[in-house]
Amino acid sequence: MLDPGPLSAGATKFLAAQTFAAITARDREGALWTSPLSAGAGFLRGEDRLLRIAAVPRAGDPLYRLPVGQQIGLIAVDFDARRRMRINGTLVDGDDAGLRVHIDQAYGNCPRYIHRRDPMLAAAPSTAARRGAQLEPADAAMIAASDTFFLGTTHPLRGGDASHRGGPAGFVRVSGPHRLWWPDYPGNNMFNSFGNLAVDDEAALLFVDFATGATLQISGTAEVQWSARAASGDDGGVGRHVTFSVDSVVSRRG
Repeated sequence: MLDPGPLSAGATKFLAAQTFAAITARDREGALWTSPLSAGAGFLRGEDRLLRIAAVPRAGDPLYRLPVGQQIGLIAVDFDARRRMRINGTLVDGDDAGLRVHIDQAYGNCPRYIHRRDPMLAAAPSTAARRGAQLEPADAAMIAASDTFFLGTTHPLRGGDASHRGGPAGFVRVSGPHRLWWPDYPGNNMFNSFGNLAVDDEAALLFVDFATGATLQISGTAEVQWSARAASGDDGGVGRHVTFSVDSVVSRRG
């Protein structure tokens, strides 16, 4: 499943057909964030072990002009076909036109909890990004309406990782301006994100309103909490949930 060699023909074809991806990396101050990347089909071009991305985080995004040389994570999602591919590698070059990533790992994930939708951010808002240190009521409302988010984690040796989380609308609960949590669900049993959190609690969340182009990005720390199966809040019946402590918030309304 993990592919340390060149991209397969199937992986290259999959990437070329996508219009949306999420990238996890560090900003210029070293904080971890997950950001959206969106453009027409063909903006992700894989060749051998190089991924060319003809899109960048937009101005106002915490990863705008992100530092080159760091290990990043990226996930490309085909919402219609309910398929996703994760890539880990090193950002070797970048400018205002795009990014280049040397691929260390590329692998697919199961289709569970992927909700079908049009992922193009055609209505991307032009409003300025709002930065803060806590969730505002509008942020909490966006989270409560979401059935999907992207989770960024990191490993001390292997760097950033980006993953997808889905469930019924409202499965992520806000318990205060600095805290939220979500139940875990049965998945592919790879536990990449949880493995990273076991050694480094830094984490990042990305919520996207695909209808309006609004985005909510949160940087902070996360912890896996264990409980008896079927305990209150254990929606997935697996006996665990994740709590997230908010450090920084960047929101952009549609």
